[in-house]
Amino acid sequence: MMRWLIVALAPAALAAAALAVAHRRWNAASAELRRRLLAGAAPGEAVFAASSLDGLPVPVARYLREVLRDGQPIPRHVRIDWTGEFNMGRPGNDRWVPFTARQDFVPGAPGFVWDARMRVAGLPIHVRDGFVDGQGSMLGRLLGIFTVVDRRGGEPMAVAALQRCLGEAIWLPAALLPAAGVQWQAIDARRAQATLVAGAARATLEFRFGDDGRVESVYAATRTYDDGRNPPSQHPWQARVLRYGQVDGATVPVDAVVEWLLPSGAFAYWRGRPLRIVPDATAGG
Repeated sequence: MMRWLIVALAPAALAAAALAVAHRRWNAASAELRRRLLAGAAPGEAVFAASSLDGLPVPVARYLREVLRDGQPIPRHVRIDWTGEFNMGRPGNDRWVPFTARQDFVPGAPGFVWDARMRVAGLPIHVRDGFVDGQGSMLGRLLGIFTVVDRRGGEPMAVAALQRCLGEAIWLPAALLPAAGVQWQAIDARRAQATLVAGAARATLEFRFGDDGRVESVYAATRTYDDGRNPPSQHPWQARVLRYGQVDGATVPVDAVVEWLLPSGAFAYWRGRPLRIVPDATAGG
């Protein structure tokens, strides 16, 4: 009887061991990517000076004066813990799946590493996106073992990742300062264009400001849309702030949605909320 019980349980034990090994390897690879990212952090300490906003477009200066304090430290590294939903469906057929994620930003690099977990049909999926050393990447694995997407390298991938890095700076507004490499150009009283360069990649986004002076949305006239079913194509893209609030003492969006503006209409594919925003977190913490 005991022998048959051992034989029956052996496959489950082997599967559990394989999943544990895959989990450790995934975490180790994420830690190594974060290590490389943090190696690009700006040396020394810096503080924000309100005088550095002189000459910026009016809506940009107004926004940064509201969300930053004169003399506050400028973090070299910011970690954000996220919760939200990702749309695994397609236009006209939404299928929202909850996710949790930890994201590390290094404005001085510039770059980020996004490490997320979600479940589809009850099965765990690991997703890791990044922009490190001037290279964009996206990796997704079912159970942490079976690769479902693996894209890295190339100019389009780098530009798309750098656009994301620039747009998500609304959660760490010091990364939008000229000292962080962002070049601003006025459009009108409520819009300004931001440009960020990293290596051979160049990203430009339009920031739109509301009546309260805060960023209302971030817009790209063209961005590479790849649904995994058709050849990649260029379409407008935007991130919209739904609500502002306080997270760990910072005034940031506490609810936002990201969407493609397709010929068939807006297709929202990401909704997220920051749980924690930790400046200068330790690399492994």
